[in-house]
Amino acid sequence: MKFKAVIFDMDGTLLDTLEDIAGSVNRVLMKRGFPTHDLNQYRAFIGEGPKILISRALPMEQRATGMVSSCLQAYLDDYRENCAISTTLYEGIPELLDELVHRNIKITILTNKQNDLARLCADLFLSRWHFDRILGLRADVPRKPHPAGALEIADHLGVDPKNILFVGDSDTDMKTAHAGGMFPVGVRWGFASQEVLKSGGAERLIVHPMDLTGLL
Repeated sequence: MKFKAVIFDMDGTLLDTLEDIAGSVNRVLMKRGFPTHDLNQYRAFIGEGPKILISRALPMEQRATGMVSSCLQAYLDDYRENCAISTTLYEGIPELLDELVHRNIKITILTNKQNDLARLCADLFLSRWHFDRILGLRADVPRKPHPAGALEIADHLGVDPKNILFVGDSDTDMKTAHAGGMFPVGVRWGFASQEVLKSGGAERLIVHPMDLTGLL
């Protein structure tokens, strides 16, 4: 099968954002006198959008709608100001993106990060490459694993979904790929375990970004 495009997740796939996300959420929790969490705990919190991230981070008895909404806004404001303290591209990602561009493979991003923050991070860390589409979380489009965003990208590119590689680090990404009729590739350097990726339906697991070229 000839793949013509790649849809990348952002956090845990292209960018190692764990410390900056954890830092922002922990500052919000500390200001309200709530317990904070270590990095490993945040690995399990990330992937299904900022509202669920905040809900998981809050103490069980503090997860009422009003508290979640208040903390969510505080987190988004903090993260917007502090998203580039520790974030980096994963080793091998620049080389992979260079190779995909060289091969005329269309590259795109679909993430459950807020749309404006996804574009901010792309501008800060990924501006060297042209992405045909960068879509984050939007009010009028269901979040992953619903395939709406992935199919919107396929339609924009004019590429049959079966000719698209969907690359991500979570079971949410793998489920999105399956729901959209795309080929799911799980990355081992991200936030989720091999077992989680397999349970989500990963058809292939890769341990280094350049391993993706073996599928082209």
